[in-house]
Amino acid sequence: MKSWKQEAVILAIGMLVMGYFIKQGLDTFSGKDRVVNVKGLAEMEVPANKVTWPLMYKDLGNDLPTLYNKINTTNQTIVGFLKQKGITENEISINAPEIIDMQAERYNVTSVITVTSTKVDLVRKMISEQSELLKQGIAITGGDYRYNVQYDYTGLNDIKPQMIEEATKNARAAAIKFAKDSDSELGKIKRAYHGQFSIEDRDANTPYIKRIRVVTTIDYSLED
Repeated sequence: MKSWKQEAVILAIGMLVMGYFIKQGLDTFSGKDRVVNVKGLAEMEVPANKVTWPLMYKDLGNDLPTLYNKINTTNQTIVGFLKQKGITENEISINAPEIIDMQAERYNVTSVITVTSTKVDLVRKMISEQSELLKQGIAITGGDYRYNVQYDYTGLNDIKPQMIEEATKNARAAAIKFAKDSDSELGKIKRAYHGQFSIEDRDANTPYIKRIRVVTTIDYSLED
């Protein structure tokens, strides 16, 4: 009888201990599930630091040798204009002319001289001054999507750390507000990652100003 009572006491104590550890485990598991997911946005506007300017002109003729000679003369005039304004030789490339045989011994020739430069402000000024070429009988034409002026920003790696830091601060501010509203304390970061950086024109009228964006996503634990 005495042995049975001892076994019952031991069993009861064991059940109590096991119940305690089960409760602790459930509390811990529940705590691990308390997570807030927040996003932080960082935006920056920067001036483009690279420009590609295609100067395209067309010519018509019925004699190819004569057309080629005229193209060479026109190219020299355009290159002279560019150099006079401050563009260097290594910033200029002359494409091979595109010739379309219109039959009946008529040829349509498209010629392109491309300026690729980091002198964005200078090139923008020159674009507004290209009417000087018109006075010399050279009409630079536009409207072809292949030959639009293109502005780029190549310094993304220099500003990435700053933008990620700002996005992370904004995400943390949102997490702190959420924790406060839910009567909790903000814990440690459980997971963090940032999306792709995007570079876009600020608007259609100012393609030489770029808007850069990045979104950071962070999971914080919440504590009582």
